[in-house]
Formats: sequence, C-alpha cells, structure tokens
Amino acid sequence: MTVDNGTRRLVVDLRARASAWALPPHGADRLRDATPPGWEIVFVDALTSSDGDGGAAPSDEVRAAVAESEAYFGFGMARTLFTGAPRLRWIHSASAGVGGLLFAEVRTSDVIVTNSAGVHAVPMAEYMLGGILYLLKSFDIAVEHQRAGIWDKNAFAGPGSTIRELRDCRVLIVGAGGIGSALATRLTMLGSRCTGVRRQPERGTPEGFERVVGPDEWHELLPETDVLVVAAPATSETKSMVTGDVLDRLPANAILVNVARGSLLDERALVERLTAGRLRGAVLDVFEEEPLPSSSPLWGLSRVLLTPHVSAVSPHDFWERELALFVGNWHRYVEGREMMNVVNKEAGY
Repeated sequence: MTVDNGTRRLVVDLRARASAWALPPHGADRLRDATPPGWEIVFVDALTSSDGDGGAAPSDEVRAAVAESEAYFGFGMARTLFTGAPRLRWIHSASAGVGGLLFAEVRTSDVIVTNSAGVHAVPMAEYMLGGILYLLKSFDIAVEHQRAGIWDKNAFAGPGSTIRELRDCRVLIVGAGGIGSALATRLTMLGSRCTGVRRQPERGTPEGFERVVGPDEWHELLPETDVLVVAAPATSETKSMVTGDVLDRLPANAILVNVARGSLLDERALVERLTAGRLRGAVLDVFEEEPLPSSSPLWGLSRVLLTPHVSAVSPHDFWERELALFVGNWHRYVEGREMMNVVNKEAGY
C-alpha cells in the first residue's frame, strides 16, 4: 500500500513517552538511515495518539498520518487509529505484552502484529535476580533495622533465620519464553535448579531450565518450589492463575515474584498469606490496578519489594536491542521474508 505519490509510509509513535522509554534522537536517525527505498517515516506525538479509547483523542494531523500508513511502530495502538487506517498491514509494538492491542478489529484482520518479546529479557532477569537475593539474604530486615538504628545479629543468624543460598533453591518459572529463560540461565549458573512452564512443552527445553512442563502439570511441583516466578503473558488462560490455593501449596518461607501482569495474581490472597507469615515474601513489579492505590495493604508490608512496573527499564540498551529487532523486521517485511516475533492473535502473544 502506498500514499498518493507512490511512497510507502511508516508511522513511528514513540516520541512522547516517559523519559525512560522515549525514542532518543540517535534512534530516530538510525531509523532514517535504515529506511528502505520507496519508504518514508512520519514521526507523530504519542501523547495525542496512544490513548484513543478513553484518553486524549488523536489529533487530526495524527489521524491523517496513520490513515495513509502501511506500517506502524509504537507502544501498542489505539483502536480509533487502527479503524481509521485501511492501508495498514503491519503493527510492531515496542512492548512485549500486546493484550491491549488485540481488540476484535485487529484479531479478525490480516494485519501482521509483531512484539518485542525478548528485548526486555536481560534487565527483567537482573531485576528478578536482585529481588530474589533481597529476600534470600534478608536485606529487607537489614533496611528496616538500618532505619531504626538496630544492631541485631540474631535477626539474621538466630534460629528463626530464613537466609538461604541460591544453590539450595528450586525455582519454578511460569513462562519459559525469553524473560523466563534469561532468569533461569542466571540462576542455574549460581546453582539453582529451574523448571519452566510453557504452553507447548513439546517445543523443547529453553536454555537455563532442567526441564519444562505443561500448564496442567505445574501445580504438582508447588510443594517443592522455593521460588515461584510469574513471567507468563496475560491471556484469558493465565488470568488469576496464582490463587490462594496455589500459594497454600508452596512450602513455608517460599518467595513469589511477579513481573508479568497484575491480572495473573490474586493480590488479596497474597496479602493474607504474607500478613500471616505463610510466605517469606514477594517481589512485585505489576499490580491489579496501576498506579497501585494508596489504600493497598501491599504498601505497608515489609515482606514485599514493590516497584512501579519498571523491571524492564534499561534506556540505552533497550533501544539498541529494540531498534535492531525492528529494523531487521522492517527489511524482512519489505523483502517478503518470514518475520520475527509474530504474535499469535488467538493465543495472545
């Protein structure tokens, strides 16, 4: 599909995000340098175009640019823009999760959707590794005592100590994709034993895992799991998958990590188990409601390491990986070759 002058158009909607995610000037230059013959790039303002459903309406200028586009590169895409873009044939999301993009019109269309799965794997794996060590080494207690001016070795070395080494931990990672594999690789190098959960275990065992199991088998492994990691995509199949019953099957002093989406975890059940001392703690970067309401009891739990959905933040390295993925896919698309990270619209990832 081409605009009236025969030029094919890519719309880039990445400029007005929070500073950690904003496309840097050198990134725009790289896209311009990589532009295939016969194509043009139009940069638009994400503040006016990213939230067409309930947020600020796209400007007429943005609508006109997208209406003539064949490809779109942004953090998802608003429904109002999609329905007004009859020439669109490819959407690339700079996010790994694309649940909010797969509305009915997209699912039933022949538009190719690609995502950024794997681009965030390194920073998210390092984030999770840090969070697990934070609780395994009782750094939460250290921070609390530091603030209160308490010198108490018994809190760490006494009979009630929960300090452990990574080599003693059995880790169950729900979601054995790029993020799960990156974490498993690091944990395995440090002595942990990692089992992955994937929708199609017959596809093989990714790097870092001893083995993988299917979605019908992982509950059986909970009683021997020291660290439960939730890194699966948000789909209808994974919604509310970590229930109170799942948490009750974990051993005492187990650790929960969630970097997927808040919809996968029953937060109320987690709060109840943490308050009762049933679990050692939790590392949470995502929540059922974001921003997390000030009334949430999670704010006051010392056993929780809580961050505002930032586990993937790595501004410089993110754009290096993201642009390499996009540019490679752009040229594959133009040449009619098989593309990377094509989303299964029915599966949701």
